[in-house]
Amino acid sequence: MSVSRRRFLQNSAGVAASLPAPAANDLIQLGVIGTGARSHELMAATLRLPEARITGVVDAYAGRVERALERVGKTARNYPSYRDLLADKSIDAVIIATPDHWHKQMVIEAMRAGKDVYCEKPLTFRSAEGMEIVRVAQETRRIVQVGSQGVSGETQRQARQLIRSGKLGRVTMIRAAYNRNSASGAWIYPIPPDASPRTVDWAMFLGSAPKRPFSLERFFRWRCYEDYSGGIATDLFVHLCTTIHFLMDAKAPQRVVAMGELYRWKESRDVPDTLNAILEYPEGFTVNLSSTFNNELSGQGSFQILGTEGSLLLGNGLTFEAETAVEDNRWIVESWPSRLEEAYWKDPKVRAAEMPALGRPQLKTTSQRFEAQGADSTEIHLAAWLSSIRTRKDPYENALTGHRAAACAHMVNLAVKQRRMVEWDFEKEDIRSA
Repeated sequence: MSVSRRRFLQNSAGVAASLPAPAANDLIQLGVIGTGARSHELMAATLRLPEARITGVVDAYAGRVERALERVGKTARNYPSYRDLLADKSIDAVIIATPDHWHKQMVIEAMRAGKDVYCEKPLTFRSAEGMEIVRVAQETRRIVQVGSQGVSGETQRQARQLIRSGKLGRVTMIRAAYNRNSASGAWIYPIPPDASPRTVDWAMFLGSAPKRPFSLERFFRWRCYEDYSGGIATDLFVHLCTTIHFLMDAKAPQRVVAMGELYRWKESRDVPDTLNAILEYPEGFTVNLSSTFNNELSGQGSFQILGTEGSLLLGNGLTFEAETAVEDNRWIVESWPSRLEEAYWKDPKVRAAEMPALGRPQLKTTSQRFEAQGADSTEIHLAAWLSSIRTRKDPYENALTGHRAAACAHMVNLAVKQRRMVEWDFEKEDIRSA
């Protein structure tokens, strides 16, 4: 890495510390841009945090605004557009929970308007947008946190600690999956009965996306269309990759191959409902990512971190399973001449490794179970963002971290589309040109 680039990345983490922050006894005034279903979960979590208050909302569907004001209180203001909200100097920070194709533009404009930003994942719609956001964050000295909330939860923090302690031995394989088997799970959401050109601002929704005729399906099921979303990769794999990078202290995969198909949910959709990818990391491990919307395999094991001494299963809680494998070469040495077989078993090292029952009795922990209690990870993640706004210290999932996680999804999608291996350029922090 060049000296200038290294200095830039080092400086970007701490440069925001010199900016003024809200006083400890002042409420942080928040605006919410995009008030869809996930945004309502964020607003509900924010309302449980005493240090912030939602004072403004904006959305392209009037019904969502109506419900948002019901939720946060009539004192909050409905703005005609996100730019009107950003122009209000009383608002300190914004939550951006819009379709993906809007993220880069809104995040950058928010920072240039002096607002700190919480952006739902993925941070970017295209990989090339990531470093532009990182640079503007450094220039404006604004706090940016991306919303893959799992890394703030106690379960993933415990998993990270166990991996770092060496309890798993050497981790060389990770398997992670998101499986669903319903129309709703495949993003074929119900459409409000009052939705029409009168209640939906189609132009506000489209923005820079390709111009298309008014469509309620595209508006309310935007994750199903590549004009506005990267599908499974950007909606689900980004969560998985954010966790993997956090647990393994990794930056980005060096190589990615993937395949994806649309097998079942062919109406109101042009992104795959089944996706499989292999990601190779320079830190010395490989990741298998998979997702299908045609089968829901429940229970433990949807996230497996496999080490030489043990495994972690992330799902409903966290489970550690010790490896109990032992060497057993009996079937091999029994084919040797008897004199050589006898000599083999007389070797103390062989006896210790392959005949543990002859050794000294001992107790060994083979399984441990951890379950988080208290506030959920979304609430903790938002609280971490608000803390960063006050301290001016970057959160873990800052713009650079969010860019790298989103880039994994973009690499997967590009590998599917172009049917080739896709590589990451660590110097440029972007996908390597073909």
